[in-house]
Amino acid sequence: MSRTGHAAARSAERRAHADYTGGVYGSMLAASVVIGAGALGSFPRLELVLLLLLTGVVFWIAHVHAQLFGARIAQQPLDRRVVLHVCRDEWPIVKAAVPPAAAVAVSPLLDLDMPGTLWLALAVAVAGQVGWSMAAARRAGAAWSQVAGSAAVNLVLGLLIVSFKLVLTH
Repeated sequence: MSRTGHAAARSAERRAHADYTGGVYGSMLAASVVIGAGALGSFPRLELVLLLLLTGVVFWIAHVHAQLFGARIAQQPLDRRVVLHVCRDEWPIVKAAVPPAAAVAVSPLLDLDMPGTLWLALAVAVAGQVGWSMAAARRAGAAWSQVAGSAAVNLVLGLLIVSFKLVLTH
């Protein structure tokens, strides 16, 4: 097999073994950040965008650290390949923060005030959480009924976070 063929095979294998748990977790984290920030009052949108992205990065680093020095160190020696593999596997945590951050960034174009911006970011985070869970279930080969069940559970969890916003702001 050619070098290009090997690279394509490795890429296909990575996609086949992709774990979107970090995306579900990252979306829930982003929703929580929006709720917490909204409970503190009004502040510049740029601060919320940065808070969402930087929180995602910090939690990504924490997850990479936990994987490398928790479970992995006992099973195999750490080398560059292992570190990069874990970094890539945990990257969906950061990716999940991007859509809510983008929603905050574009909210002035939609003529949204800060409460409207928070609701938009929260809706995007919850939708991401549901989407990531559906992608994870499909990637795992789940039946459509199981995909729907996973989506429903994640929607309920997202709505639970939304209820926290309602309680904290009233």
